[in-house]
Amino acid sequence: MRYTFALTVLKLTAIGNSTGLILPKELLERLRVGRGDSLNVVETLTGISSLPFDPEFDRRMDLAERVMREDLDVLGRLAQ
Repeated sequence: MRYTFALTVLKLTAIGNSTGLILPKELLERLRVGRGDSLNVVETLTGISSLPFDPEFDRRMDLAERVMREDLDVLGRLAQ
């Protein structure tokens, strides 16, 4: 499997009282999203990754977060 990576520089811009990103058409096409769609943004060890919103992924992330909160002490001991 061969991967092609493209660096896209995005500029933050004022949108009313908020700050937003303008995503170029080419990037929207690669992400398979458009105006009005939602993105999941995930902070990773190497940076930030964005994925088209997937309700199943969102449900699993909520579940994982709940397990981590409930079992924080156990996870801490496993990490040692």
